[in-house]
Amino acid sequence: MVSNLVSKKMLCLVAVSGLSLAASAQNAAFNDPLEMATGSIQAVSEPAGREAVVQLLARARNNYALRSSGRGYDVKVTFNVNSQGQTDYDGAWEMEDVFDSPQGLRWTAKADAGFQAIRISSHGMSYGEGTASVIPLRLQEARAALFDPIAAEANIRRESIRTSTVSFNGAKLTCILLSGSGNAATTAVGRRWDETEECIDPQSGLLQLHSQVPGRYYAYDYKNALRFGDHVLPGKAIVSEAGKIVSTISVNSLTELSAAEPGLFVRTAEMKSGSGAVTMGSAQKISTVSPQDPSVSDATTHTVCVFGLVTASGQLVEAHLLQPADPNSPAALEAVKRMNFAAPAAPGARPQQHFVFVIERFVPSESSGQ
Repeated sequence: MVSNLVSKKMLCLVAVSGLSLAASAQNAAFNDPLEMATGSIQAVSEPAGREAVVQLLARARNNYALRSSGRGYDVKVTFNVNSQGQTDYDGAWEMEDVFDSPQGLRWTAKADAGFQAIRISSHGMSYGEGTASVIPLRLQEARAALFDPIAAEANIRRESIRTSTVSFNGAKLTCILLSGSGNAATTAVGRRWDETEECIDPQSGLLQLHSQVPGRYYAYDYKNALRFGDHVLPGKAIVSEAGKIVSTISVNSLTELSAAEPGLFVRTAEMKSGSGAVTMGSAQKISTVSPQDPSVSDATTHTVCVFGLVTASGQLVEAHLLQPADPNSPAALEAVKRMNFAAPAAPGARPQQHFVFVIERFVPSESSGQ
């Protein structure tokens, strides 16, 4: 189902039959060494089985929900981006989150390449200042990887669920594949393009691998894990795209605070003059077929995926390919850049930016022989 953030003009490009999201991919994205769900996958439809999956995901999610404890903390993170210019602000980054239950959350980030930002969320309000109003893709990525990698339970309960048992780094993992409720949870070999993948160690309850689409992965390393009550953060998270590491995120310290300095939560003059900080929303998946032909079968199409960031004004920025070597990739990127992502904001809603994955299926022409 397409989010209401997509404009009506864009809807004409979206496949309506489920064709483009239902098929298992058969290209290089699924040859990635981090793609776990390559064998037999079981549909989970019985209530008891679904509840067990929901609880396993909830256990894994809790590790990253530091604020749920109600205790103050200071977490310091560094990460290094090497996208080879595909996204903005390559190089070294620093990020710090300070949480105090009575006062709120304050986080800061800065990149050696020139970006910096301060955000304060306090008493139901959000304020910000910095180099730009848009949070760069790799910064939103780092925050998502460490503080919000797994969807909320209410959303998961509406999803189609499939599972697979795999071996990864010497451990048996349960990989959970989640997709929209309109998709049938069938038993089939291989992951589908529409499925988000969460691979969890059922013994420890720790998330080992997160993948929103094939070809893009967060891999978590707990060798130097940091503990905060019953929460566990990885010492490192590695983001890879198209088989290459694009960001290495390190959690350097996690310290409990009895009380944070009140001055940290005082709005600056720039914050007071602004209209409120842009928030970071959930990722969106969109599917298209080129050329549009509802009679074409899944088996005859070839898929590539474009990943980018949609700003609060509906502008697509930092868009790049997750299968850059695919011959259809340049055409896919150009097609996505022509899409209209603008949509009217709901009355009273705060401005929001979000990730977007445009999954494009190309129908080979008869003359190409592809």
